[in-house]
Amino acid sequence: METMRESAKGNLPGTRYWRAARRATAALLLAWFGVTFVTLFFARELADLRIFGWPFSFYMAAQGLILFYLLLVALYVGLMRRLDRMLKDDHAA
Repeated sequence: METMRESAKGNLPGTRYWRAARRATAALLLAWFGVTFVTLFFARELADLRIFGWPFSFYMAAQGLILFYLLLVALYVGLMRRLDRMLKDDHAA
């Protein structure tokens, strides 16, 4: 039976699961904020950079950030599926 001491140390599968889930969520939110903030804050400077004849800031606002957000969602789904499998394996053992 699991003791309070194991729970306090974070040795329970559920505790490790939620710690990893919070860490993944925080990292993806930090990436989301960083990319969004940098793109918008430096939009004037990035306008000098051209891709296929369009300013980089326009490209990022029109398509690039949306694709980046979809990538973040896909990463989150993949990470959570992996964590769910790990938790299921821990409970089975």
